[in-house]
Amino acid sequence: MMKSFVTILQYVFFLGLGVLFVWLTVRGIGTDEWQHITLSLKNARHWVILPVLAFLLLSHYLRALRWKLLMAPLGYAPTTFNTFAVVMIGYLVNAGVPRLGEVVKCTLLAKYEKLRADRLVGTIVIERIIDLVCLLVVFFLALIFQWHVIGDFTINLFGNFFSDNAGKISSFKVFLFLTIVAFILLAFYFILKRFGHIDIIVRVKKIVIGILHGLNSIRLVRQKALFLLYTVAIWGLYLMSTTAGIYALHETDHLGFAGGLTTLAIGSVGMIITPGGIGAYPLLVAKLVELYGLDFDTIGTALGWLLWSAQTVIILVAGVVFFALFSIKNKRLQASESNS
Repeated sequence: MMKSFVTILQYVFFLGLGVLFVWLTVRGIGTDEWQHITLSLKNARHWVILPVLAFLLLSHYLRALRWKLLMAPLGYAPTTFNTFAVVMIGYLVNAGVPRLGEVVKCTLLAKYEKLRADRLVGTIVIERIIDLVCLLVVFFLALIFQWHVIGDFTINLFGNFFSDNAGKISSFKVFLFLTIVAFILLAFYFILKRFGHIDIIVRVKKIVIGILHGLNSIRLVRQKALFLLYTVAIWGLYLMSTTAGIYALHETDHLGFAGGLTTLAIGSVGMIITPGGIGAYPLLVAKLVELYGLDFDTIGTALGWLLWSAQTVIILVAGVVFFALFSIKNKRLQASESNS
């Protein structure tokens, strides 16, 4: 009961945060601006949406193939269809409740492929760590090639958390943050050791051991070159889809790959902040477009919502389709196995 309440509370909080960002994006838009946005979208290169959707879908498929490489050292060999299907289902669930999709896709794959969900969670943790590293690389590249555009914006966006009133990095805040993280880890370790005989703690320890076992799979991946190729291809496709989306608007087509790189870096933050990036993604993209000298309320808003809509459509449509296909296929398989 308590767990369900926390899940609902989390959903309401992040959804409310998304609504707030939507309001912040559109609050200053007047009638003339709305007409400009509508005209910009109407005159856009609509055919570009097809390669954008194709790039995104292909990136998700490669993510499923990369996940299979992580599962191989655990002795798991799920079908490509089931793996790809649960990846899309996971994205669909994440669009509503952040991080719940990771649990759902592990649970579904474990159920129908007869795997251990806790070990699958370990592989998901590895994927998120790798994604974080890739995002940092994208940020680094964006800062190198577009520092004159996003340098000050990035400092203001991330620097306030560890800055003092004078705008300088606060040693105390950095120390406090590291101390809190260390305290949480030590407290967790102490609880597992001190109360290891309690049934619920025993279950938690088994889950932790399973996750650690799953984390170890990255070291044992046999096809490391292929794993790296998939990773580069996934983020390359993200960049291509973003750049293609920018090209769709005549007012932003001159930004090219450099604009796509900065949009991918800044927009990814919005995808993390709220479920599916609702509100936050368009707001940050509109702010970024403003840094390039274009209007925030018209071109920025149009591009932000265009890019966000393309990503959301592929998640919603493909998520629902693959959820249906996944259920039908595996239920039929279970029925045939029980009859044989």
